[in-house]
Amino acid sequence: MSSSNLQRFKIRPIHPESLAEIELIATRMRETLIEVLGEEVGGNMYTLEWLKDRVMFHLTPERSVGEVFVAEDGSGAIVGHTIVRVEHEEAGATVGLFSTTYVAKEFRSAGVASVLLNHGERWMVDHGMSEAVTYTDTANTKLKNLYVKHGYHWIEAGNNFIRLSKSIGSSAPSANDGG
Repeated sequence: MSSSNLQRFKIRPIHPESLAEIELIATRMRETLIEVLGEEVGGNMYTLEWLKDRVMFHLTPERSVGEVFVAEDGSGAIVGHTIVRVEHEEAGATVGLFSTTYVAKEFRSAGVASVLLNHGERWMVDHGMSEAVTYTDTANTKLKNLYVKHGYHWIEAGNNFIRLSKSIGSSAPSANDGG
């Protein structure tokens, strides 16, 4: 993907006061669950209210050190998002966690997910993280392939989940890449 093609997407934080943006992100989180796990499992996993609260969790400093980034196309339409946070893992390590990533179907293969991933990594580096991780269902081959393409390694994490991780730091892309 050429850099001029990637630059047509603007990455910005969600407007935390915009109920419409919060609901859009929550709805797309639900769509991701359905796409990966099927309607029966993914559609019944969480209520929309719970998912909206989960978006707000990442925007409330008393609850989390996190951020919700959206990708906009040239017309200002939100075509994707990623949610990142500082996560304290059970083993005691502090890592940068990609909680979720979504790209509208008509914008997949246009580089949006890569731009969001690069931006999220830069946010993590700016927050002192040296490792970026995400967890996903073993059935989510699209996400696994995206992260592996960007240098992530995966291991089985149990319960049909895999953990994708990568060392990040000075070699991580600039947050302004593509935005």
